[in-house]
Formats: sequence, C-alpha cells, structure tokens
Amino acid sequence: MVQQAHAYLRAAVRGVPADAWGSPTPCTEWTVRQVLNHARLDQQAYGAFITGEGRPESDPFQPADAFEADPVKELDEILDRVSAAWQTVPTDAETVTTPLPVGPLPLWVGAGACALDAAVHAWDIAVATGQDLPLPASLAQPLLAVAGEPWTEQLRAFAFAPVVAAPDGAPGTEADQLLRHLGRNPGWAPPAPRPDLPERRMTCA
Repeated sequence: MVQQAHAYLRAAVRGVPADAWGSPTPCTEWTVRQVLNHARLDQQAYGAFITGEGRPESDPFQPADAFEADPVKELDEILDRVSAAWQTVPTDAETVTTPLPVGPLPLWVGAGACALDAAVHAWDIAVATGQDLPLPASLAQPLLAVAGEPWTEQLRAFAFAPVVAAPDGAPGTEADQLLRHLGRNPGWAPPAPRPDLPERRMTCA
C-alpha cells in the first residue's frame, strides 16, 4: 500500500502546473503548496518513528515551507527515505510505532495509515489543480478497511473533518466512501481563483 500511495502522491505533485501552487484545495484553509508541505511532514514522521529519529521539528498542522527550487525532486528524495524505513520493518512484526497519538498499531494498520495519508493528500492536490488523476480503486479498497479501524475516530476531533453524508444515501465507489469518511466531498471542484488566500489552519487532514 505504501509504495502505491507514494506513487500516487508523486504523480499528483509532478502534475502541478507552475502557477497552481497557491490554488485552494479541499482542505479549505490551505493552498496546494501548504497541503504538500503537510503531507511531506507526515511522511517524514512515519519514517522517523520507524528509524527512531522521532517526530520532525515542524508541526504538520502549521508546516514550515521546506521546499526550495524543485518540489518534485525533493519529495522524491523524502519518499525514497520513508520507503527505505518501511523496508526495515520485519514482515512478521505484530505492531509498528507511528506518529499517531494512539500507541503502537498492528503492522497492516500502521502501514495503511501512512499510505492513507499520502493518498488522500495526493487526491487533494490532484483535484485542486484540475488533474484527471482519481484515487485508484486498487488503493481505495484496502485503505477503506484501514480507515474503518478505531484510530480514525480517535483522531477525528483534531485531524479529520466530519464525515460527509452520501447524497440520497448512495454509497458510491470505494474511493468516494473513503473520501467522505475523511471529511471530503468526492465531487469537490476548485472555486474561483483567490490569490490572496491567507495561510491559516487547515480543516481536514
């Protein structure tokens, strides 16, 4: 899951037009660049907790802009390091330590949480920049199972927006179900450009 989610995030970031980094996103208070910085910090944290380096200094909910000239190249380097960290976890490990404030998680849940974070922010970036890059069904299916675990509700008070109800009760695709569970409208479209969008705290994670 982690590798596929990372590939999705890489693809979304590669597809961002040069003039779209300041565009609004489904995370209503954050621009595309802010979402990317948040996602970057989250992924670094997952890797750091595996290697024992601890949590990154910057708050992912108030992330410092650490990208310089080439966000695509810099993100690739970060995700390569995170993937390498996951490769050190024994496949028969029962639990894994994560940056989530819920204690150690079963290995499949911890890896799934890392993948979920990368995938949903990839979707945020893709839809915010008008890319035809939907959340793959092959990724949405296992991530929906991960999102159904108790940890998401434990974090909802500060990390996830409320569940978005399905229109007319229709469940939609598994990708739709996952996005709504994480507080997103699967039909979200960018509003009119707002070049003066302030940098404020996001309302989805």
